[in-house]
Amino acid sequence: MRSYATRMATPADLPDREERAAALEAAGYNLFDLDADRVFVDLLTDSGTGTMSDAQWAALHRGDESYAGSSSFRRLREAVDDVMGFDRVVPAHQGRGAENVLYGTLVAEGDRVLNNTHFDTTRAHVAANGGEAVDCPVPAARDPDADDPFKGNFDVEAGRARVEEVGAENVPVVVLTITNNSAAGQPVSVANTREVAAFADDIDATFVIDACRFAENAHFVAEREAEFADASAAEVAREQLGYADALVMSAKKDGLSNVGGFVAVDDGLDDLLERVKQRTILYEGFPTYGGLAGRDLEAMAVGLREAVEDDYLAHRVEQVATLGAELAAAGLPIYEPIGGHAVYVDAGAALDHISTAAFPGQALACELYLEGGVRTVELGSFAFPETKRPEYVRLAVPRRTYHREHFEHVGETATAVVERADELAGFEIVDEPPMRELRHFSADLRPLDA
Repeated sequence: MRSYATRMATPADLPDREERAAALEAAGYNLFDLDADRVFVDLLTDSGTGTMSDAQWAALHRGDESYAGSSSFRRLREAVDDVMGFDRVVPAHQGRGAENVLYGTLVAEGDRVLNNTHFDTTRAHVAANGGEAVDCPVPAARDPDADDPFKGNFDVEAGRARVEEVGAENVPVVVLTITNNSAAGQPVSVANTREVAAFADDIDATFVIDACRFAENAHFVAEREAEFADASAAEVAREQLGYADALVMSAKKDGLSNVGGFVAVDDGLDDLLERVKQRTILYEGFPTYGGLAGRDLEAMAVGLREAVEDDYLAHRVEQVATLGAELAAAGLPIYEPIGGHAVYVDAGAALDHISTAAFPGQALACELYLEGGVRTVELGSFAFPETKRPEYVRLAVPRRTYHREHFEHVGETATAVVERADELAGFEIVDEPPMRELRHFSADLRPLDA
């Protein structure tokens, strides 16, 4: 059994309702534009928002800030090799920096990139390089009530059908995101990973695993996939990642760090590695620091090792399940099974009187903040225009940060919102950026009349 002792505390105060209403209006009803000190429980994201361990803080003090060839980079490379099985590593300042480096190298105008489900920045990087992001989730992923242990899997038959339409020469990359964030954080089986690797090999595509939450995925595999019933999460992780040609990683998730990411490339892909290094020099920094301080490389190295500890993972997943139980008890329809990093609420079902065009997910997210200072994020039609996604609201749990009383507060907040759900109205967009794939980060909205 794992628990954590708090050795540094940060006070958090709940602003009164009038302050919250004013803050929400000033933010253009976009929760990304709220000041963090106006938020009581922040479930906007689990990316870089977790609490580092004492071992990580200690490691910061040995950071080697050499521009090239630092010992801190060497320790990161050793950790990636030990934990993930890749010894050719190029760091970046965070996951989207790594995406820019890798997809800017692999994707060109007119290409199609297949993924179990693209997340927002992945989709945007594909589009920015002239490609088309194609989602291939299994049918069960679209059903929040389906009883399937691996609803994050890639639908290989759907992928093959798309290749037949456009030609294999136009599909240079196949991506598997583990866990599948955009499909409610659902896990991907090792069996499916093998199938996707074989599919990518058949069409001569580079097989990339987006490994942001690889450790959480390994925990679910050990629990649910019979072949790995006696395996540790660490053993599962090395097996699953070993099928990839390349990894793209945000260490702000399962690197347990506040910043950082990397690209890792398999042996034998020397040309790809060299192109990644050259693009890193252009956009991130020299390939042994990649835009990071040496102390950040040290924290990543320690965090990767901690992330595959079975006791840590059991505690992590249990916390997310606790939040899910609170929301279900409040009467909100949640996506099940609950994923590893977040609970997804079906706002379309919770607010079925609000049309998709009026963004029911954003209505629910704003009301959760207004009622209890709880910040969440809409991941439905507002965040993913023209993708025909369910109207989800994600409540992502920062790692090693919150306690049961925080989740109870979220449950109480949700109960109050549910009690007057039929009074809520939707929203319309007032202003949005040119790249619609990223509009949810900065668009302004206004409420419609109830």
